[in-house]
Amino acid sequence: MQTNTPSRSTIRLTRRGRMALIATGAVVAGTAVAVPLLTLQDEEEKKPASLVIPEGWRAAQVYEAVDKALELPAGTTRKSLAKANLKLPLDAEGNPEGYLFPATYPLAEGTTPEGLLTAMVDTANKKFNGAPIAAGAQRNAMNVYQAVTIASIVQAEAATKEDMGKVARVIFNRLERGMPLQMDSTINYALNRATLKTTLDDTRIDSPYNSYQRMGLPPTPIDNPGEEAVRAAISPTPGDWLYFVTVKPGDTRFTADYAEHQRNVAEFNAQQKSQSQSQSPVR
Repeated sequence: MQTNTPSRSTIRLTRRGRMALIATGAVVAGTAVAVPLLTLQDEEEKKPASLVIPEGWRAAQVYEAVDKALELPAGTTRKSLAKANLKLPLDAEGNPEGYLFPATYPLAEGTTPEGLLTAMVDTANKKFNGAPIAAGAQRNAMNVYQAVTIASIVQAEAATKEDMGKVARVIFNRLERGMPLQMDSTINYALNRATLKTTLDDTRIDSPYNSYQRMGLPPTPIDNPGEEAVRAAISPTPGDWLYFVTVKPGDTRFTADYAEHQRNVAEFNAQQKSQSQSQSPVR
């Protein structure tokens, strides 16, 4: 969501069981009668057969989920990055954010964090480096890593799949006009949180992910986008929009007029205040 109109300047694109303890053939002394001796219920939960990575999860969430799925101490997967030898773009500088592709990954006996991370990155490379995505990125005068970075913002900001193309167009329009992106999602990433409420102090934080003060794209993706978001990033919906805000679920408003955007933001703030008051306990 954007809140103000910055000055114009030039910019280029830069880099979201049962235990089988059943004695089925036990023989009673002196007879040939087979009787069951014991059946025990295994009270432990079965390990999951697969790991689902949802669209829009950040790398930190993926690491935590892998640790949990493989029953490893917290932080194990993050530490395994050093020896995983992931095939990432040079622009990533070893950071897999954006390339831990959202999908379902099987968990077999002996599965390791390195193996899962490799599978995610390999899947991302197959998806992103194919003709449609790579050609689409080139068509928009950017590389694939920049396209994935835009897709990660689209994934975080768009309320619906239908809005993804419009959000992508806002990003392109702002970059082309030399405007900072002013996306709350990048602030949330910098502060390691997820919220709809961004304060003035938040927009002043010293971070390369502060798209209110820094020009161009953030230095890395801010999450791991799905295919719909990536497609939106290379084929944005035609339009002149520069601002958008989701006033309420199902009602995201896009506009090129700042005064209209201010009215939409005021309506959003009123909605938030009303919800906050309705949820406050009665004293």
